[in-house]
Amino acid sequence: QVSLLESGGGLVQPGGSLTLSCKASGDILSSYIVAWFRQGPGKEREFVAGVSWRMNKKYYTDSVKGRFTISRVAALNTVYLQMNSLKPEDTAVYLCAVNPVEERRWLNQDDYIYWGQGTQVTVSS
Repeated sequence: QVSLLESGGGLVQPGGSLTLSCKASGDILSSYIVAWFRQGPGKEREFVAGVSWRMNKKYYTDSVKGRFTISRVAALNTVYLQMNSLKPEDTAVYLCAVNPVEERRWLNQDDYIYWGQGTQVTVSS
């Protein structure tokens, strides 16, 4: 059982930066991947970035490569998402999720059993 709490969302201007935090409680050592998803207005929920908890390997969707950085601080049971050069299309509810099912598969949302409540990121001038 894993509980997740996101924080750090807010309103930012285009080109600005924001850092999200995902604090995990519970059996995080049994998890394969901790990832950030997002769902913008009128859009499907999509994978943004993930980090494998055991190997600290990282994977990003193409639209955020070079702009977003995911990191894991194991001692704090926390995953961060540093978002730079934000664009209006980045506006979404950002959700932290944990995949305890499959280490080799990043994008199958059914593999993510535990989800946080989400934090709103709004990019607007």
